[in-house]
Amino acid sequence: MATKAIPPTPRVEILANSGLSFIPAEFVRPQSERQHLQDSLNKNPCGVEIPIVDLGGFSSEEGRRRRCVEEVMAAAEEWGVMFLLNHGVPEELIERLQATGKGFFELPVDEKEKYANDQSRGQIQGYGSKLANNENGILEWQDYFFHLVYPPEKTDLTVWPTEPADYIATTTSFAKELRTLASKMFSILSLGFGLDQNKLEAELGGQDDLLLQLKINYYPPCPQPELALGVEAHTDVSSLSFILHNGIPGLQVFKNGAGWITAPLVPNSIIVHVGDALEIISNGRCHSVLHRGLVTKENVRISWAVFCEPPREKVVLRPLPELIGKGEVARFEPRTFAEHLEGKLFKSRVEGCGEKAPVD
Repeated sequence: MATKAIPPTPRVEILANSGLSFIPAEFVRPQSERQHLQDSLNKNPCGVEIPIVDLGGFSSEEGRRRRCVEEVMAAAEEWGVMFLLNHGVPEELIERLQATGKGFFELPVDEKEKYANDQSRGQIQGYGSKLANNENGILEWQDYFFHLVYPPEKTDLTVWPTEPADYIATTTSFAKELRTLASKMFSILSLGFGLDQNKLEAELGGQDDLLLQLKINYYPPCPQPELALGVEAHTDVSSLSFILHNGIPGLQVFKNGAGWITAPLVPNSIIVHVGDALEIISNGRCHSVLHRGLVTKENVRISWAVFCEPPREKVVLRPLPELIGKGEVARFEPRTFAEHLEGKLFKSRVEGCGEKAPVD
């Protein structure tokens, strides 16, 4: 039976629901990437697991507090990603956040289009199907909703969904809780580097200027998941990125010597990535992790990514003098966050992949 005609580059949700047996050519990854997708959800190499850190130890007695700091530092330096347990964000609030995000994407496409962004005019907040152009012009199998959620005085509630009815209240509460978690992570990392507890957060914008950007990624079922990616390989430009998901695996991180590792499902956890901004100010001691998002044939995947970003012009990113070791040099030239975004300086080549991985 012939499938109905589809307009050029529609929302991915429309494509997924159209009865397609084959994905359009603009979504097909290069051959060099596809060879890695066939077995991408297979079991991880023996003994290679993303670290899990219990943050409860940071509020405990001195011995456990010190071990918590050491574990976070080891994960940040060796992997650039970790699972956080006892993170302090109420599970009930996370469940409400996920319900409201899912509820928004269950609205008819025409209703979601009321919140559409306009990238051609620089309006990136809102509902869309691609956040940025890439070098190869290949599209990602996802729709998304993107907006600034913290600090409250800098948010624009006119672009936030009013359906579901509790979206604004729930997302506002979640952003406040996550901001507290971000401060805790910066404190732990500062202590791990032997700095004043407040040093890293102050360098990245402090309480007043550090921004939290939320991106809800919606990955519809894909008829050919072995040919497509929900999010192509990239490093985040942020300082830290926090990730939640709806229980469908698909996040992969790249580990030198092991290749692509699929993140397992760890109950009641939040995933945190090290981003470019933190790698810069740590002079490369923290590892900005290369990662990507897979799609599946049967299930809808949804993830919630919160990017902790310094202000675009107010902060100059440069290696902290205290973190440049004896006999070492600064590995990164000073730049504002806006300049880093423009330059996309963290493009890297994946072993055996043959394609450059652009910064998100």
